[in-house]
Amino acid sequence: MENLFESQVPPESSRKPLAERMRPGTLEEFVGQRALLGPGKVLAEMIESDKLVSMILWGPPGVGKTTLARVIAARTGRAFHAYSAATSGIRDIKEVMEAARLRFSSEGRKTILFIDEVHRFNKAQQDAFLSFVEDGTITFIGATTENPSFEVNGALLSRCRVFEFSRLSREELAGILDRALADARTGLGGAGIGADPDARAALVDQADGDARQMLNVLEIASNLAAGAEGGGRAVTAAHVREALGGRTLLYDRAGEEHYNVISALHKSLRGSDAQAGLYWLARMLEAGEDPLYVARRLVRFASEDVGLADPEALSVALNAFQAVHFIGMPEGALALSEAVVYLAAAPKSNSLYAAYGAAKEAVAKHGSLPVPKPIRNPVTSLMSEAGYGEGYEYPHDNPDKATGMTFLPAEIRNAEFYAPGQYGFEKEIRRRLLYWGRLREARRGDGGRSS
Repeated sequence: MENLFESQVPPESSRKPLAERMRPGTLEEFVGQRALLGPGKVLAEMIESDKLVSMILWGPPGVGKTTLARVIAARTGRAFHAYSAATSGIRDIKEVMEAARLRFSSEGRKTILFIDEVHRFNKAQQDAFLSFVEDGTITFIGATTENPSFEVNGALLSRCRVFEFSRLSREELAGILDRALADARTGLGGAGIGADPDARAALVDQADGDARQMLNVLEIASNLAAGAEGGGRAVTAAHVREALGGRTLLYDRAGEEHYNVISALHKSLRGSDAQAGLYWLARMLEAGEDPLYVARRLVRFASEDVGLADPEALSVALNAFQAVHFIGMPEGALALSEAVVYLAAAPKSNSLYAAYGAAKEAVAKHGSLPVPKPIRNPVTSLMSEAGYGEGYEYPHDNPDKATGMTFLPAEIRNAEFYAPGQYGFEKEIRRRLLYWGRLREARRGDGGRSS
Protein backbone atom coordinates (compact mmCIF):
# COMPACT_ATOMS: atom_id res chain seq x y z
CA MET A 1 0.00 0.00 0.00
CA GLU A 2 1.31 3.41 -0.94
CA ASN A 3 2.45 5.59 1.94
CA LEU A 4 0.66 8.90 1.39
CA PHE A 5 3.15 10.82 3.47
CA GLU A 6 6.13 9.43 1.54
CA SER A 7 4.44 10.25 -1.78
CA GLN A 8 4.34 13.91 -0.81
CA VAL A 9 8.08 14.08 -0.18
CA PRO A 10 9.94 15.29 -3.29
CA PRO A 11 12.75 13.10 -4.62
CA GLU A 12 16.15 13.68 -3.08
CA SER A 13 17.53 15.08 -6.35
CA SER A 14 14.78 17.71 -6.57
CA ARG A 15 15.63 19.00 -3.11
CA LYS A 16 19.18 19.82 -4.19
CA PRO A 17 19.95 23.41 -5.24
CA LEU A 18 19.44 24.15 -8.91
CA ALA A 19 23.15 24.74 -9.45
CA GLU A 20 23.91 21.28 -8.08
CA ARG A 21 21.20 19.62 -10.16
CA MET A 22 22.46 21.25 -13.33
CA ARG A 23 26.05 20.02 -13.05
CA PRO A 24 27.05 18.34 -16.33
CA GLY A 25 27.43 14.60 -16.02
CA THR A 26 29.52 14.06 -19.13
CA LEU A 27 32.35 15.74 -20.96
CA GLU A 28 30.01 16.43 -23.87
CA GLU A 29 27.67 18.43 -21.60
CA PHE A 30 30.50 20.43 -20.04
CA VAL A 31 30.41 24.12 -21.00
CA GLY A 32 33.46 26.35 -21.33
CA GLN A 33 37.24 25.87 -21.11
CA ARG A 34 37.60 25.05 -24.80
CA ALA A 35 41.29 25.97 -24.60
CA LEU A 36 41.74 22.94 -22.34
CA LEU A 37 38.97 20.61 -23.44
CA GLY A 38 38.57 21.31 -27.14
CA PRO A 39 39.49 18.68 -29.75
CA GLY A 40 43.16 17.78 -29.53
CA LYS A 41 43.79 19.86 -26.40
CA VAL A 42 46.07 18.39 -23.79
CA LEU A 43 43.58 17.91 -20.95
CA ALA A 44 40.98 16.43 -23.28
CA GLU A 45 43.55 13.97 -24.61
CA MET A 46 44.55 12.96 -21.07
CA ILE A 47 40.93 12.24 -20.17
CA GLU A 48 40.09 10.36 -23.36
CA SER A 49 43.19 8.16 -23.14
CA ASP A 50 42.90 7.75 -19.35
CA LYS A 51 46.49 8.91 -18.99
CA LEU A 52 45.85 11.32 -16.16
CA VAL A 53 48.47 13.09 -14.12
CA SER A 54 47.92 14.79 -10.80
CA MET A 55 46.72 18.30 -11.49
CA ILE A 56 45.60 21.59 -10.03
CA LEU A 57 42.61 23.35 -11.55
CA TRP A 58 43.03 27.06 -11.00
CA GLY A 59 40.44 29.68 -11.81
CA PRO A 60 37.60 31.90 -10.58
CA PRO A 61 34.56 30.44 -8.83
CA GLY A 62 31.69 28.90 -10.75
CA VAL A 63 33.58 27.90 -13.91
CA GLY A 64 33.43 24.11 -13.55
CA LYS A 65 36.51 22.99 -11.60
CA THR A 66 34.64 20.64 -9.25
CA THR A 67 32.31 19.50 -12.02
CA LEU A 68 35.20 18.57 -14.30
CA ALA A 69 36.84 16.52 -11.56
CA ARG A 70 33.63 14.49 -11.22
CA VAL A 71 33.30 14.13 -14.99
CA ILE A 72 36.89 12.87 -15.20
CA ALA A 73 36.19 10.21 -12.58
CA ALA A 74 33.04 9.08 -14.37
CA ARG A 75 34.77 9.03 -17.74
CA THR A 76 37.76 7.01 -16.55
CA GLY A 77 35.90 4.72 -14.14
CA ARG A 78 38.18 5.59 -11.25
CA ALA A 79 37.09 5.65 -7.64
CA PHE A 80 36.33 9.22 -6.62
CA HIS A 81 36.66 10.89 -3.22
CA ALA A 82 35.95 14.60 -2.86
CA TYR A 83 36.80 16.79 0.11
CA SER A 84 36.87 20.49 0.84
CA ALA A 85 39.94 21.84 2.59
CA ALA A 86 37.62 24.33 4.31
CA THR A 87 35.72 21.59 6.19
CA SER A 88 37.83 18.41 6.13
CA GLY A 89 40.78 17.41 8.24
CA ILE A 90 43.97 15.90 6.89
CA ARG A 91 43.48 12.79 9.08
CA ASP A 92 40.30 11.79 7.23
CA ILE A 93 41.99 12.30 3.89
CA LYS A 94 44.97 10.17 4.93
CA GLU A 95 42.59 7.29 5.67
CA VAL A 96 41.15 7.60 2.15
CA MET A 97 44.63 7.58 0.67
CA GLU A 98 45.54 4.44 2.58
CA ALA A 99 42.31 2.81 1.36
CA ALA A 100 43.22 3.87 -2.18
CA ARG A 101 46.59 2.14 -1.81
CA LEU A 102 44.84 -1.07 -0.69
CA ARG A 103 42.29 -0.82 -3.53
CA PHE A 104 45.01 -0.45 -6.12
CA SER A 105 47.07 -3.35 -4.79
CA SER A 106 44.08 -5.69 -4.49
CA GLU A 107 41.85 -4.62 -7.40
CA GLY A 108 44.16 -2.65 -9.65
CA ARG A 109 41.61 0.18 -9.60
CA LYS A 110 42.94 3.72 -9.43
CA THR A 111 41.54 6.52 -7.26
CA ILE A 112 40.99 10.21 -7.82
CA LEU A 113 41.29 12.33 -4.68
CA PHE A 114 39.71 15.72 -5.27
CA ILE A 115 40.43 18.54 -2.81
CA ASP A 116 38.44 21.72 -3.27
CA GLU A 117 39.97 24.96 -1.98
CA VAL A 118 43.31 23.22 -1.61
CA HIS A 119 44.93 26.57 -0.85
CA ARG A 120 43.27 26.44 2.58
CA PHE A 121 45.57 23.60 3.63
CA ASN A 122 48.83 24.88 5.05
CA LYS A 123 52.13 23.82 3.54
CA ALA A 124 52.69 21.04 6.10
CA GLN A 125 49.24 19.57 5.43
CA GLN A 126 49.87 19.65 1.69
CA ASP A 127 53.02 17.59 2.29
CA ALA A 128 50.79 14.70 3.35
CA PHE A 129 49.84 14.11 -0.30
CA LEU A 130 53.37 13.90 -1.62
CA SER A 131 54.19 10.22 -1.17
CA PHE A 132 50.79 9.11 -2.51
CA VAL A 133 51.11 11.35 -5.55
CA GLU A 134 54.70 10.24 -6.07
CA ASP A 135 53.99 6.50 -6.16
CA GLY A 136 50.79 6.85 -8.24
CA THR A 137 48.47 5.52 -5.52
CA ILE A 138 46.13 8.42 -6.17
CA THR A 139 45.58 10.89 -8.93
CA PHE A 140 45.41 14.13 -7.02
CA ILE A 141 43.14 16.89 -8.36
CA GLY A 142 43.18 20.13 -6.41
CA ALA A 143 40.94 23.11 -7.13
CA THR A 144 41.77 26.65 -6.11
CA THR A 145 40.75 30.20 -6.83
CA GLU A 146 44.15 31.43 -5.63
CA ASN A 147 47.38 31.53 -7.63
CA PRO A 148 49.06 28.15 -7.02
CA SER A 149 52.47 29.81 -7.29
CA PHE A 150 51.77 31.49 -3.96
CA GLU A 151 49.38 29.12 -2.20
CA VAL A 152 50.51 25.57 -3.05
CA ASN A 153 53.60 23.92 -1.59
CA GLY A 154 56.40 23.95 -4.13
CA ALA A 155 57.02 20.21 -3.67
CA LEU A 156 53.37 19.38 -4.42
CA LEU A 157 53.20 21.93 -7.22
CA SER A 158 56.19 20.35 -8.96
CA ARG A 159 54.35 17.01 -9.07
CA CYS A 160 51.18 18.45 -10.57
CA ARG A 161 50.15 19.91 -13.90
CA VAL A 162 48.43 23.28 -13.47
CA PHE A 163 45.44 24.01 -15.73
CA GLU A 164 44.16 27.57 -15.67
CA PHE A 165 40.40 27.97 -16.06
CA SER A 166 38.85 31.09 -17.58
CA ARG A 167 35.68 32.85 -16.50
CA LEU A 168 32.70 31.86 -18.59
CA SER A 169 31.71 34.08 -21.52
CA ARG A 170 28.30 35.66 -21.87
CA GLU A 171 27.47 33.17 -24.62
CA GLU A 172 28.44 30.21 -22.44
CA LEU A 173 26.42 31.55 -19.52
CA ALA A 174 23.42 32.11 -21.78
CA GLY A 175 23.63 28.50 -22.95
CA ILE A 176 23.68 27.22 -19.36
CA LEU A 177 20.73 29.48 -18.52
CA ASP A 178 18.69 28.20 -21.47
CA ARG A 179 19.35 24.62 -20.46
CA ALA A 180 18.31 25.29 -16.84
CA LEU A 181 15.05 26.85 -18.00
CA ALA A 182 14.28 24.11 -20.52
CA ASP A 183 15.40 20.94 -18.73
CA ALA A 184 12.32 19.24 -17.26
CA ARG A 185 14.29 16.59 -15.37
CA THR A 186 16.90 18.59 -13.48
CA GLY A 187 16.04 22.21 -14.33
CA LEU A 188 12.95 24.39 -14.22
CA GLY A 189 11.33 23.13 -17.41
CA GLY A 190 8.94 20.86 -15.56
CA ALA A 191 7.65 23.73 -13.44
CA GLY A 192 6.75 25.87 -16.44
CA ILE A 193 9.03 28.70 -15.34
CA GLY A 194 10.28 31.01 -18.08
CA ALA A 195 12.24 34.24 -18.20
CA ASP A 196 11.69 37.33 -20.28
CA PRO A 197 14.56 38.79 -22.37
CA ASP A 198 15.40 41.51 -19.83
CA ALA A 199 15.59 38.91 -17.05
CA ARG A 200 17.88 36.71 -19.13
CA ALA A 201 20.19 39.64 -19.84
CA ALA A 202 20.20 40.63 -16.15
CA LEU A 203 21.01 37.07 -15.04
CA VAL A 204 23.95 36.83 -17.43
CA ASP A 205 25.21 40.33 -16.57
CA GLN A 206 25.18 39.83 -12.81
CA ALA A 207 26.90 36.43 -12.99
CA ASP A 208 30.33 37.99 -13.54
CA GLY A 209 31.44 34.81 -15.33
CA ASP A 210 30.19 32.53 -12.52
CA ALA A 211 27.61 29.93 -13.57
CA ARG A 212 26.87 28.84 -10.01
CA GLN A 213 26.03 32.39 -8.98
CA MET A 214 23.77 32.82 -12.00
CA LEU A 215 21.85 29.61 -11.26
CA ASN A 216 21.50 30.47 -7.58
CA VAL A 217 19.98 33.84 -8.46
CA LEU A 218 17.74 32.19 -11.09
CA GLU A 219 16.43 29.74 -8.51
CA ILE A 220 15.51 32.50 -6.07
CA ALA A 221 14.01 34.63 -8.84
CA SER A 222 11.93 31.68 -10.11
CA ASN A 223 10.53 31.13 -6.62
CA LEU A 224 9.60 34.81 -6.49
CA ALA A 225 7.92 34.53 -9.88
CA ALA A 226 6.00 31.39 -8.89
CA GLY A 227 4.72 33.05 -5.75
CA ALA A 228 3.87 36.38 -7.38
CA GLU A 229 0.37 37.71 -7.06
CA GLY A 230 -1.62 36.83 -10.14
CA GLY A 231 0.23 33.56 -10.65
CA GLY A 232 2.85 34.85 -13.08
CA ARG A 233 5.29 32.14 -14.17
CA ALA A 234 7.86 34.28 -15.98
CA VAL A 235 10.97 35.60 -14.26
CA THR A 236 11.35 39.34 -14.86
CA ALA A 237 14.28 41.71 -14.40
CA ALA A 238 12.55 42.97 -11.24
CA HIS A 239 12.59 39.42 -9.82
CA VAL A 240 16.30 39.16 -10.64
CA ARG A 241 17.07 42.46 -8.89
CA GLU A 242 15.13 41.37 -5.83
CA ALA A 243 16.83 37.98 -5.78
CA LEU A 244 20.23 39.51 -6.23
CA GLY A 245 19.97 41.98 -3.38
CA GLY A 246 23.39 43.46 -4.19
CA ARG A 247 26.02 42.46 -6.65
CA THR A 248 29.19 40.90 -5.27
CA LEU A 249 32.24 41.51 -7.43
CA LEU A 250 35.06 39.01 -7.77
CA TYR A 251 37.72 40.67 -5.66
CA ASP A 252 39.84 39.68 -2.69
CA ARG A 253 41.71 42.41 -0.85
CA ALA A 254 44.32 39.89 0.26
CA GLY A 255 44.38 37.66 -2.82
CA GLU A 256 45.65 37.62 -6.36
CA GLU A 257 42.77 39.61 -7.85
CA HIS A 258 43.76 42.52 -5.61
CA TYR A 259 47.19 42.59 -7.27
CA ASN A 260 45.76 41.97 -10.74
CA VAL A 261 43.44 44.97 -10.56
CA ILE A 262 45.93 47.40 -9.01
CA SER A 263 48.40 46.32 -11.70
CA ALA A 264 45.75 47.05 -14.33
CA LEU A 265 45.20 50.52 -12.86
CA HIS A 266 48.91 51.28 -12.74
CA LYS A 267 49.56 50.09 -16.29
CA SER A 268 46.52 51.95 -17.64
CA LEU A 269 47.85 55.21 -16.21
CA ARG A 270 51.33 54.44 -17.52
CA GLY A 271 49.73 53.94 -20.93
CA SER A 272 47.96 57.35 -20.59
CA ASP A 273 44.48 55.77 -20.82
CA ALA A 274 42.22 57.76 -18.50
CA GLN A 275 39.11 55.72 -19.42
CA ALA A 276 40.71 52.43 -18.40
CA GLY A 277 42.16 54.07 -15.30
CA LEU A 278 38.72 55.16 -14.15
CA TYR A 279 37.28 51.70 -14.78
CA TRP A 280 39.92 49.90 -12.72
CA LEU A 281 39.62 52.53 -10.00
CA ALA A 282 35.87 51.88 -9.82
CA ARG A 283 36.45 48.12 -9.81
CA MET A 284 38.59 48.43 -6.72
CA LEU A 285 36.50 50.95 -4.81
CA GLU A 286 33.14 49.29 -5.54
CA ALA A 287 34.54 45.95 -4.39
CA GLY A 288 35.47 47.45 -1.02
CA GLU A 289 39.18 48.17 -1.44
CA ASP A 290 40.71 50.54 1.10
CA PRO A 291 40.67 53.92 -0.72
CA LEU A 292 43.80 55.03 1.13
CA TYR A 293 45.64 52.04 -0.33
CA VAL A 294 44.64 53.20 -3.81
CA ALA A 295 45.70 56.77 -2.96
CA ARG A 296 49.11 55.56 -1.78
CA ARG A 297 49.59 53.70 -5.06
CA LEU A 298 48.74 56.86 -7.00
CA VAL A 299 51.37 58.76 -5.02
CA ARG A 300 53.87 56.07 -5.94
CA PHE A 301 52.83 56.30 -9.59
CA ALA A 302 53.27 60.08 -9.61
CA SER A 303 56.92 59.69 -8.67
CA GLU A 304 57.71 56.50 -10.56
CA ASP A 305 56.02 57.09 -13.91
CA VAL A 306 55.47 60.86 -14.17
CA GLY A 307 58.27 62.19 -12.02
CA LEU A 308 59.73 65.52 -13.01
CA ALA A 309 58.07 65.48 -16.40
CA ASP A 310 55.22 67.10 -14.42
CA PRO A 311 56.20 67.99 -10.83
CA GLU A 312 52.57 68.91 -10.10
CA ALA A 313 51.57 65.23 -10.44
CA LEU A 314 52.93 64.40 -7.00
CA SER A 315 51.02 67.31 -5.48
CA VAL A 316 47.79 66.19 -7.14
CA ALA A 317 48.25 62.63 -5.86
CA LEU A 318 49.08 63.79 -2.33
CA ASN A 319 46.10 66.13 -2.35
CA ALA A 320 43.88 63.21 -3.35
CA PHE A 321 45.27 61.18 -0.46
CA GLN A 322 44.57 64.03 1.96
CA ALA A 323 41.07 64.54 0.56
CA VAL A 324 40.17 60.86 1.01
CA HIS A 325 41.60 60.91 4.52
CA PHE A 326 39.66 64.10 5.31
CA ILE A 327 36.20 63.40 3.85
CA GLY A 328 36.21 59.60 3.52
CA MET A 329 34.03 57.65 1.11
CA PRO A 330 32.06 57.75 -1.09
CA GLU A 331 32.90 61.42 -1.68
CA GLY A 332 36.62 60.66 -1.74
CA ALA A 333 36.15 58.65 -4.93
CA LEU A 334 35.94 61.92 -6.86
CA ALA A 335 39.30 63.10 -5.55
CA LEU A 336 40.83 59.79 -6.58
CA SER A 337 39.15 60.07 -9.98
CA GLU A 338 40.65 63.55 -10.42
CA ALA A 339 44.10 62.18 -9.63
CA VAL A 340 43.65 59.22 -11.99
CA VAL A 341 42.68 61.43 -14.92
CA TYR A 342 45.46 63.93 -14.21
CA LEU A 343 48.10 61.19 -13.95
CA ALA A 344 46.89 59.53 -17.15
CA ALA A 345 47.08 62.82 -19.04
CA ALA A 346 50.45 63.88 -17.61
CA PRO A 347 53.69 63.51 -19.62
CA LYS A 348 55.53 60.38 -18.54
CA SER A 349 59.08 59.82 -17.36
CA ASN A 350 60.69 57.06 -15.32
CA SER A 351 64.00 58.93 -15.16
CA LEU A 352 63.79 59.37 -11.39
CA TYR A 353 62.99 55.68 -10.93
CA ALA A 354 66.01 54.71 -13.02
CA ALA A 355 68.20 57.33 -11.32
CA TYR A 356 67.50 56.05 -7.82
CA GLY A 357 68.06 52.48 -8.99
CA ALA A 358 71.45 53.47 -10.40
CA ALA A 359 72.41 55.30 -7.22
CA LYS A 360 71.36 52.31 -5.12
CA GLU A 361 73.45 50.04 -7.33
CA ALA A 362 76.47 52.31 -6.81
CA VAL A 363 75.98 52.12 -3.05
CA ALA A 364 75.81 48.32 -3.20
CA LYS A 365 78.91 48.15 -5.41
CA HIS A 366 81.17 50.66 -3.66
CA GLY A 367 79.95 50.39 -0.08
CA SER A 368 80.25 53.29 2.36
CA LEU A 369 82.53 55.65 0.50
CA PRO A 370 83.78 58.46 2.73
CA VAL A 371 82.17 61.87 2.43
CA PRO A 372 84.71 64.30 0.87
CA LYS A 373 86.19 66.41 3.66
CA PRO A 374 85.35 69.78 2.05
CA ILE A 375 81.62 69.10 2.42
CA ARG A 376 81.81 67.70 5.95
CA ASN A 377 80.55 70.03 8.64
CA PRO A 378 83.30 70.93 11.18
CA VAL A 379 81.10 71.11 14.28
CA THR A 380 84.05 70.67 16.72
CA SER A 381 87.59 72.02 16.82
CA LEU A 382 88.94 68.49 16.48
CA MET A 383 86.98 68.06 13.27
CA SER A 384 88.34 71.38 11.97
CA GLU A 385 91.88 70.25 12.75
CA ALA A 386 91.18 67.04 10.84
CA GLY A 387 90.37 69.07 7.73
CA TYR A 388 86.58 68.92 7.86
CA GLY A 389 85.14 71.74 5.74
CA GLU A 390 88.56 72.76 4.43
CA GLY A 391 88.27 74.03 0.86
CA TYR A 392 84.50 74.34 0.91
CA GLU A 393 83.23 76.99 -1.52
CA TYR A 394 80.04 78.80 -0.53
CA PRO A 395 77.94 79.14 -3.73
CA HIS A 396 76.25 82.34 -2.59
CA ASP A 397 79.61 84.09 -2.53
CA ASN A 398 79.60 83.95 -6.33
CA PRO A 399 77.25 86.10 -8.45
CA ASP A 400 76.11 83.09 -10.48
CA LYS A 401 75.77 80.85 -7.39
CA ALA A 402 78.14 78.25 -8.86
CA THR A 403 81.31 76.57 -7.59
CA GLY A 404 83.85 74.22 -9.09
CA MET A 405 83.59 71.72 -6.27
CA THR A 406 83.05 67.97 -6.61
CA PHE A 407 80.41 66.66 -4.25
CA LEU A 408 80.70 62.93 -4.96
CA PRO A 409 83.35 60.65 -3.45
CA ALA A 410 86.51 60.51 -5.60
CA GLU A 411 85.84 56.90 -6.66
CA ILE A 412 82.61 57.88 -8.43
CA ARG A 413 83.21 61.57 -9.05
CA ASN A 414 82.04 61.37 -12.68
CA ALA A 415 78.97 59.20 -12.10
CA GLU A 416 75.70 60.30 -13.72
CA PHE A 417 72.63 58.71 -12.18
CA TYR A 418 69.86 60.99 -13.40
CA ALA A 419 69.29 61.49 -17.12
CA PRO A 420 66.34 63.86 -17.70
CA GLY A 421 63.73 62.80 -20.23
CA GLN A 422 62.69 64.73 -23.32
CA TYR A 423 59.10 65.53 -22.33
CA GLY A 424 57.25 67.97 -20.13
CA PHE A 425 59.10 69.87 -17.43
CA GLU A 426 62.11 67.55 -17.72
CA LYS A 427 63.14 69.50 -20.82
CA GLU A 428 63.55 72.52 -18.55
CA ILE A 429 65.34 70.43 -15.91
CA ARG A 430 67.75 69.18 -18.56
CA ARG A 431 68.47 72.76 -19.60
CA ARG A 432 69.10 73.83 -15.98
CA LEU A 433 71.34 70.87 -15.14
CA LEU A 434 73.42 71.46 -18.26
CA TYR A 435 73.73 75.11 -17.26
CA TRP A 436 75.01 74.26 -13.75
CA GLY A 437 77.30 71.58 -15.13
CA ARG A 438 78.95 74.03 -17.54
CA LEU A 439 79.45 76.53 -14.72
CA ARG A 440 81.07 73.93 -12.48
CA GLU A 441 83.43 72.92 -15.28
CA ALA A 442 84.30 76.58 -15.86
CA ARG A 443 85.01 77.10 -12.15
CA ARG A 444 87.31 74.09 -12.09
CA GLY A 445 89.10 75.48 -15.14
CA ASP A 446 89.85 78.84 -13.56
CA GLY A 447 90.75 77.44 -10.16
CA GLY A 448 87.40 78.14 -8.57
CA ARG A 449 87.63 81.95 -8.95
CA SER A 450 84.36 83.79 -9.38
CA SER A 451 83.73 85.76 -12.54
